[in-house]
Amino acid sequence: MTNDKEKKDDDYMTPKAVWESIRDYIPKNKVIWEAFYGDGKSGDYLRELGFEVIHEDIDFFKENKGDIVVSNPPFSSKMAVLKRLKELDKPFILLLPASTLGTKTLQELYGDSLQLIIPKGRISYIKNGKQTTGVWFASFFYCYKCALPRDLVFL
Repeated sequence: MTNDKEKKDDDYMTPKAVWESIRDYIPKNKVIWEAFYGDGKSGDYLRELGFEVIHEDIDFFKENKGDIVVSNPPFSSKMAVLKRLKELDKPFILLLPASTLGTKTLQELYGDSLQLIIPKGRISYIKNGKQTTGVWFASFFYCYKCALPRDLVFL
């Protein structure tokens, strides 16, 4: 997806500390495709953590880059993103609302093949360059084909 296609309420960016918290669970021998450009900083953060990253302002639904997608996709498009990744059979680590777990679409697409990384608390995203506070929903990292040490990882 590109910036002009994203909805106004989808521009919540991921702080570097969030990527740092899962650094040890991101495969080190894979090229990451940070598929959703946002403000452009997420790819930089992952590179600073030592990963090889492709992070370009291109259309996710027309491209297929890297070995694994590590991203915070626009929540309004999460089901379309999950369907596309299933079509590609692409490994991923996606930061999505916890409520996604209870959706029929996720269950039909991935069944019991997902693993979860659960943060210690609610994530305070970045909106318009400022850290948010009081986020009303929990977020999890949904992982596919990542060979985590267990199906539920609590940070």
